Amino acid sequence: MYGDDFSEIYVSYYEGTGKDYAAEADAMTKLIRDRNPEATSLLDVACGTGAHLRRFAELFDHVEGVELSESMVRVGRATSPHLRLHRGDMRTFDLGRRFDAVCCMFSSIGHVGAVTELDATLARFAAHLNPGGVVVVEPWWSPDDFIDGYVAGGVTEVDGRTIARVSHSRREGDACRITVHMVVADPAAGLRHLTEDALLTLFTREQYEAAFTRAGLSVEHTGGGPLGRGLFLGVRG
Repeated sequence: MYGDDFSEIYVSYYEGTGKDYAAEADAMTKLIRDRNPEATSLLDVACGTGAHLRRFAELFDHVEGVELSESMVRVGRATSPHLRLHRGDMRTFDLGRRFDAVCCMFSSIGHVGAVTELDATLARFAAHLNPGGVVVVEPWWSPDDFIDGYVAGGVTEVDGRTIARVSHSRREGDACRITVHMVVADPAAGLRHLTEDALLTLFTREQYEAAFTRAGLSVEHTGGGPLGRGLFLGVRG
């Protein structure tokens, strides 16, 4: 589970390397309103510290977020106290209310395990949708697209700090294990070394589509998306 240091550095690193959370939220909003022009409320599942949600709050009358990591929620509440953030598991959460849209971005869906857990997650999304509501899911890599042994790295400067990130991904059956090392160099605090190890499931397109269908949602797949992994969209009838 993330510590507060990792949660804050995580968002700073991606913003420093050019990830435009506001532009991504704008693009998701267009997709949602193309399918439901009257959408006025949105739930962001696996919202992290609220980086996307801050922009969604400017585009919808009512927004909320759900996040499993306690530290992500804590950092999000401290940096954006106007946001309504809940701690919850995407497979089991129940807010007792419905929204016109539910989104799950940055490939967070990959953190669920077996297909039964994917089914449970999509069922939770559908249960929180108003009739005509839209689900947008940004998937993790599929088994065919994943590159075993893939190494990624980058360095950025944010608020006077230099942040370096290196990751390595390896195949483990129907999942991949990604190990991340981050080094933060701060003029006052010196050097810090943060690590993360996560197991993400490599679901196929057919498995995603079947989970949408079993949840009572229509489903379509589009290319592109923020990270080039496409997007799955569903509408509740």
